[in-house]
Amino acid sequence: MLREEIDRALRQRHGDEVQDKLYQARVAIAGIGGVGSHIAYMLARAGVGHLHLIDFDVVDITNIHRQQYSCLDIGEKKTAALAAAISGINPFLDVRTSDCRVTEDNMGELFQDADIIIEAFDKPEAKAMLVNYALEHFPEKYLIANSGMAGYGDSNLIHTRKCMKKFYICGDEQADVEKEGTLFAARVAICAGHAANMAIRLILENER
Repeated sequence: MLREEIDRALRQRHGDEVQDKLYQARVAIAGIGGVGSHIAYMLARAGVGHLHLIDFDVVDITNIHRQQYSCLDIGEKKTAALAAAISGINPFLDVRTSDCRVTEDNMGELFQDADIIIEAFDKPEAKAMLVNYALEHFPEKYLIANSGMAGYGDSNLIHTRKCMKKFYICGDEQADVEKEGTLFAARVAICAGHAANMAIRLILENER
């Protein structure tokens, strides 16, 4: 009964054609910290049917100020905690988790089924590794990366930029923690909103 009610509510909001496309979409999120956990929440609320959450870390008290976790999740694997939270939003989505560090050796397997790959790492070297691999080995897939969301600077500086045919970057592309000193949930979530919205646009418009 609940499944039918959730489906009916989504279809009333989005329409049948839109919701069918969302249900069929497959999105992999590499890194489910500040940006990635917010993106996952937004896509789950939209009814994206297949989400792949990838992270090796556990929830720490220092994560709570900007990530979609609570004190009840401290010590839990981020993949398990986020999957459980998404189940509370819509228990009928297909949520796959990979509790591992992304490397050049496992990227082929991790991302082979995704239509859209979203990079949401903290470290520049990890970002570069994923982007370079995806562009070389998965040119047919959409790739969304995130760069520049630290501090509390002007929200309007955060943007979505199309870099290549199927490659997009979200953020202000400048503000990092070393420069700004900290991260706030508000600005991180703005960047995450750009990435989630770009994913939805690609799912629905198949933008070229």
